[in-house]
Amino acid sequence: MEAEVFAEVDRFVGATIVAEDEALREAVAAAEAAGLPSIQVSPPQGKLLELLVRLLGAKNILEFGTLGGYSAILMARALPEDGRLTTLEARPEYAEVARRSIERAGVADRVEIRVGPALETLPGLEEAIGPFDLVFIDADKVNTPNYFAWAIDRTRPGGLIIADNVVRKGTLADASDSDEATQAQRRLHEMLAEEPRVSATTIQTVGVKGYDGFLIALVEPA
Repeated sequence: MEAEVFAEVDRFVGATIVAEDEALREAVAAAEAAGLPSIQVSPPQGKLLELLVRLLGAKNILEFGTLGGYSAILMARALPEDGRLTTLEARPEYAEVARRSIERAGVADRVEIRVGPALETLPGLEEAIGPFDLVFIDADKVNTPNYFAWAIDRTRPGGLIIADNVVRKGTLADASDSDEATQAQRRLHEMLAEEPRVSATTIQTVGVKGYDGFLIALVEPA
């Protein structure tokens, strides 16, 4: 019953203050038609990303995990005309679906998709791009701590790093859970507990995507 209520609330929010437009609906439909997993952020979560981009006045964004391009479209829309979003996608077939949806949404001039495993792609970003105003980590969960550690050094003071799917249906609190993704999120929290360069919190979430949560970290001034 609770899951039904959570989903119904998300649908109400989506029908009122966070209504999807045609481009976003087409992006979801294209991803589904291509057989991509339906794991993109929900409309309320996507709107939060868009608002954070606007609040930061962000001009340079890095995203780990393009999937079908849904979150990239929302964040790119909030960028100024000279803004840039670089999104990393390991799977070429996902990247192609995302590329077409991003073009239909009219934000291709602000989005660059780099294809390949992120840990192999990152060295190519060292000199060309950065520092970032916002980094959104929503890729393979076992590497979230590695992506976060890389991002800390390349996000400007006052910038944000956000990691999605860190609560793992509550298994985050279970030290005995054997799931590698859960253990990775536990390591991330333990790492940040000793990291003076960021102030962070984790927010539990419910909705059409079930029970999970995201971590948001502010990079402190030096």
